Amino acid sequence: MPPFRQPSAAAPALSRTYPADFLADEAYRATLPDLQNGPASLIVGARKAIQHVGISNFRLPIRYRRQDGGEVTLETSVTGTVSLDADRKGINMSRIMRSFYAHAEKQFSLGVLAAAVSDYKDHLDAFDARLQMRLSYPLRAPSLRSGLEGWQYYDIAMELIDQGGRRLRVMHFDYVYSSTCPCSLELSEHARQARGQLATPHSQRSIARISAVMEGDDRLWFEDMVALCRRAVPTETQVMVKREDEQAFAELNAANPIFVEDAVRAFARELEAEPRIGDFRVIASHRESLHSHDAVSLLTEGPTFAQTSLDPMTFAGLRA
Repeated sequence: MPPFRQPSAAAPALSRTYPADFLADEAYRATLPDLQNGPASLIVGARKAIQHVGISNFRLPIRYRRQDGGEVTLETSVTGTVSLDADRKGINMSRIMRSFYAHAEKQFSLGVLAAAVSDYKDHLDAFDARLQMRLSYPLRAPSLRSGLEGWQYYDIAMELIDQGGRRLRVMHFDYVYSSTCPCSLELSEHARQARGQLATPHSQRSIARISAVMEGDDRLWFEDMVALCRRAVPTETQVMVKREDEQAFAELNAANPIFVEDAVRAFARELEAEPRIGDFRVIASHRESLHSHDAVSLLTEGPTFAQTSLDPMTFAGLRA
């Protein structure tokens, strides 16, 4: 590191006091450097188009409408990106936030999401744009037998993709359930009947992540996706549990033993029957209590989610 040098006598002295009363007027702002919109000669590295560039995880409260007509305000994490041409240096990322904030006070709808995407796509002169909102949605869930209720939370992400002039609306939905191994159940029953030996089947907390393209004009409510998942795999983990509920849950698991292959097919059956859903992907992970590894499965329908290579964190990223 070169030694520190005192400024020459000709150099002006720099103020070390923050100028709290300084106002940046329009004329001053016009003089500020803007490297993101600099010439192509400033590009670092390969002069290649970029598919996604933007901001991730800026948070703000958003109002969501419930299916019953009520409303809830939830902290929401927003990711916004646009494409960038090969001959452009960069983007002004704050414009993504400013475009979204212009619509943030409105009650959430896919129409609001579409308007925000259109705004920042125009402001940034981009061909493609994407906006994703992540939230944890609370619903009251009844216990199985005791009559108690508790709050069940569902991790959800709503995504709008504007690519090549085509817009896709996608819901990503996490569903946490218990999976009892059918093989273990049968072996436990064999031990009881053949040898009078008490045995218990193994089960584990499991998770499915469903990504579904929404079709048509009818709204697909978050509550609709909850009901769909419960029809497919009814052994959802419980919130409020007394002894009678714990016994009921053991009986419910015994009535619905399920391998990970069964799980993704059960979800697929319900998704195919839903007219408001087009292409979909189901990823499931059963966090094995017998093995020191997980059992995983992935099923896709349609070209939207078809893929040859998997991200190394595809299954590890599921949180049950």
